[in-house]
Amino acid sequence: MHPAAGLPLAYLAGSIPAAYLAGKAKGIDLRQHGSGNLGATNVWRVLGPAIGVSVFAFDAAKGALPVFYFPRVFPSAHPELWAIAYGVAAIAGHVRPIFLLGKGGGKGVATAAGVFLGLAPVPLLVSLAVFVLTLKLSGYVSLGSLLAALALPIAVLLTLGARSPIFWVSVVLSAFVFYTHRANIGRLRRGEEHRFGKKKPKDPTDGDAGGGTS
Repeated sequence: MHPAAGLPLAYLAGSIPAAYLAGKAKGIDLRQHGSGNLGATNVWRVLGPAIGVSVFAFDAAKGALPVFYFPRVFPSAHPELWAIAYGVAAIAGHVRPIFLLGKGGGKGVATAAGVFLGLAPVPLLVSLAVFVLTLKLSGYVSLGSLLAALALPIAVLLTLGARSPIFWVSVVLSAFVFYTHRANIGRLRRGEEHRFGKKKPKDPTDGDAGGGTS
């Protein structure tokens, strides 16, 4: 079977809206609570740490499993390139999930982490360390995500080199994370961003308030 057959499967896997399903299991629509974002951070805030961690792990697995296994299921002459393609498809599914009619997905951070767990685990660990340190020092999930996104291509460059296609994927992914966090960047600059662990009423005019990510 042609390896392209794995692309829609990776997209469908990425489209499984774990945060939405977790909220529905508790009788709420997370798009109407907290930041309104269907990411693990908002799940943590609204439903608690245990469910938040579970959703993050599920969202990461949506990226990792296609990258790990689809090149074996759909053999090709260029498994690394197809692994990248499967990862991109999974991230696209998370951000624009078909099961929610292409709307209301997360920001792609957790699924991208799963993708890079398969593609470049050492740079991913460096990026995660930057995220954790930034969150601990500042309290901002969004700032941690942004700095981690900056650290990832640098770590890939130092370990795999500029000729690796994974490096260029990491550069594009970093730019994508900044794009999806553009509202957060504005709030950070104005000093209005919500620190993690502190509750804040949802602004009805801002469907992305509170710095949610994932």
